[in-house]
Amino acid sequence: QVQLVESGGGSVQAGGSLRLACAASGLTSSAYGMGWFRQAPGKDRDFVAAISWSGGRAYVDSVKGRFTISRDNDKSTMYLQMNSLTPEDTAVYYCAARLGISNIPTMTSAVNYWGKGTLVTVSS
Repeated sequence: QVQLVESGGGSVQAGGSLRLACAASGLTSSAYGMGWFRQAPGKDRDFVAAISWSGGRAYVDSVKGRFTISRDNDKSTMYLQMNSLTPEDTAVYYCAARLGISNIPTMTSAVNYWGKGTLVTVSS
């Protein structure tokens, strides 16, 4: 059974930093891309960042230069370092996985597995 478990969410003031983690289990025999999506209240779930099995990265324009995605395949864990946070970053952040050695999840329709989410709240 595949499980993605997020951690590291919380409340922070604008300008602060948080580091999210996503631990994957049940995918030990597969190569997969991983990513982060976020959903603010009343809005759609949107792509934030993604990383392939080999380390190729993609970011939405609004987080470039502020967020850094990384992964440790030996630990089956992905990270999102978020710096210079703004209130507009407030959302539930979801971990996502897409099977395939070269695939990365950049659209919700391309995601094979989801985590349950972790809340990030940025106050002004």
